[in-house]
Amino acid sequence: MASVSQSPVNFSGSLSSATSASDLLRSSINGVNGVPLQTLGKGHVGPRRKGLNIVAKVRKVKKHEYPWPQDPDPNVKGGVLSHLSPFKPLKEKPKPVTLEFEKPLMDLQKKIIDVQKMANETGLDFSDQIISLENKYQQALKDLYTHLTPIQRVNIARHPNRPTFLDHVFNITDKFVELHGDRAGYDDPAVVTGIGTIDGRRFMFMGHQKGRNTKENIQRNFGMPTPHGYRKALRMMYYADHHGFPIVTFIDTPGAFADLKSEELGQGEAIAHNLRTMFGLKVPIVSIVMGEGGSGGALAIGCANKLLMLENAVFYVASPEACAAILWKTAKASPKAAEKLKITANELCKLQIADGIIPEPLGGAHADPHWTSEQIKKAILESMDELQTMGTEELLRHRMLKFRKIGGFQEGLPVEPEKKVNMKRKEEPRPGLISDKVLQGEVNKLKEQIMKAKESSSIDMDQNGLIEKLQREINYEFSEAAKALGIEEKLSQMREEFAKVENGQLTSGQIENLERLKNEFNEKLETAPNYGRLKYKLSLLKEITEAKVFAENYKKTLPLKAKVNEKFKEVLEKSTLKQKIENLKAEVEKSDVSSIEEFDQDLKEKVLEVREEVESEFINALESSGVHVTSKIGQSSMSLVKAKVDELNAEINQIIQDVIESTPDLKSKIEMLKLEVVKDKNTPSKESKEKIEALQQQIKEGVADVMSSAAIKEKYEQLQAELAELSGGSDGSLIKEPINKTRRGCTEFWNVD
Repeated sequence: MASVSQSPVNFSGSLSSATSASDLLRSSINGVNGVPLQTLGKGHVGPRRKGLNIVAKVRKVKKHEYPWPQDPDPNVKGGVLSHLSPFKPLKEKPKPVTLEFEKPLMDLQKKIIDVQKMANETGLDFSDQIISLENKYQQALKDLYTHLTPIQRVNIARHPNRPTFLDHVFNITDKFVELHGDRAGYDDPAVVTGIGTIDGRRFMFMGHQKGRNTKENIQRNFGMPTPHGYRKALRMMYYADHHGFPIVTFIDTPGAFADLKSEELGQGEAIAHNLRTMFGLKVPIVSIVMGEGGSGGALAIGCANKLLMLENAVFYVASPEACAAILWKTAKASPKAAEKLKITANELCKLQIADGIIPEPLGGAHADPHWTSEQIKKAILESMDELQTMGTEELLRHRMLKFRKIGGFQEGLPVEPEKKVNMKRKEEPRPGLISDKVLQGEVNKLKEQIMKAKESSSIDMDQNGLIEKLQREINYEFSEAAKALGIEEKLSQMREEFAKVENGQLTSGQIENLERLKNEFNEKLETAPNYGRLKYKLSLLKEITEAKVFAENYKKTLPLKAKVNEKFKEVLEKSTLKQKIENLKAEVEKSDVSSIEEFDQDLKEKVLEVREEVESEFINALESSGVHVTSKIGQSSMSLVKAKVDELNAEINQIIQDVIESTPDLKSKIEMLKLEVVKDKNTPSKESKEKIEALQQQIKEGVADVMSSAAIKEKYEQLQAELAELSGGSDGSLIKEPINKTRRGCTEFWNVD
């Protein structure tokens, strides 16, 4: 095989400029020195190539000072090993950045500077003014930073001058050695790891590293790690677990880098691997959110035993801007999204996601980075002291339970009052949307429950809910009828007029207008399109109200009924009566008759005699137990008395109605009473109650003369005498209840509640 001679050949032009040093170096592998591989592929071997000479220039680069420089400064904090990190303090102080909500503070600061400048130029003493302005500035700063909104805390967490992970690490550690690489060919600058000591105690540190200026941010990829960064952190976790170093992680990232290359390299798998591994590490882990913690990119190094947050840090699954764009289709709704997401340190501590808050100075961590770092140092040591007292199994269980309890709930437990405040109340169906069939079904169901309860002699029903629902439906139907009849506007105007009335005194003209409008509405009501539904719902309300009255009355009689039954059994168990009843049964059986009408006269008399004796003993037993028994009245006689009582009631009501119609002052008071009761029906005030009581007393006095008229007195006395005769010469006490009902009937025209 032909060989190429090593005689010098000079290349010029584009070919020589395109030749790289790596090509020259790789060509030596084939036994050819100084010949580019590209040239070997293109050149021809022959006699005419003998005079060629290949020359390559290797570009000079700055020698990298690694692992440390040849002449290290021994006075550097942390010793020679600190040179392993390329992170150095900035030569220039970062430019101050004013957030939007801080501009009022800057105005005060500008005034202070102007006054100081004036004092320097004129030589005058403005110390009092300067002190006053400085006090105002400090007070305004305190007020602002103690009442920050969630979106303002997000802006502080993203502040360009906020201290980074390495800023805090170099402030809190005695020594720190940065460790590089994921052992798979890459070293992600967005994730920094290393070993450091705090007060002589070794820790493994790892965290997201943002840049302090534009150049560093580009180099650090704005703190957004690639899969290589998470694999580097994973390697250091295994390293710390093997050597028993507690792990401290610092979280400050908007999220994992979401480009095509990262997805191809397994971004999701890298995060998932970290999550799984962190739950099995046998060393204590403390995570500190020092800026913003975004989604899985933050959680990949955040599965710790304790999660601490700086006061103005945020921790979220989606940024407020992204959430607003998804829910409200605009990023301008980010303040609302930040509030709803509950991403601040205070909110996350309430939800038991974060375990503690590290304070920041007024103005944020960037206002005093060293003080903030000291607070972080104290928090780390306190947390580690607590965690290092746990055994391995207890530590793993502690970490597992911390995440298992997040978002957990148990049904049936009472809700805490502070949580119940923010819960959405159950909304009642809007009136008019409930069908008549549903309402009828509920009424029938309630009736069945009442009947079943009656059979079991135990009624404990609540009809108020259904009555309120029906009343809402009826009010809605009345409103719809008023709209359809064109009366709604007149009602609104009248309400406005009544609201302007002083002392609640209506004029005669206003009362006439009210009566006229009421009569007009009643006359036209049957022509309303929803009159059928209104009438049907009114009938349902009447049914359920009657059922309620029955249930209440029956419930009141249950104790008395039980007592009466008990006494009756005691009477029947008496030996004398029991013997007489047994003898009477034997005689009836011997007579061989089936009905009492077929008894002979002697047997009938014996039955009546035993019956009267049982009744007498029964009444005596009831009287002795405190139950007053008046007398027994036949059913037909009682019906007659009831009819007469109803007739007397109707007559009294008619007389009262005539008196009211003929007395404008009394009628005006009744209308005022109705309005007052309706106005404050739900929560009447003390003043309203007093006014209602005064009006009721005035109306009672107005109708008192009606009750004292001679005609009514005569009928009342006559009815009482008839009842006394029926009751066997007693004082007619059984009529007290009907007569009281008659008296109460007098108030039906004014008692509107």
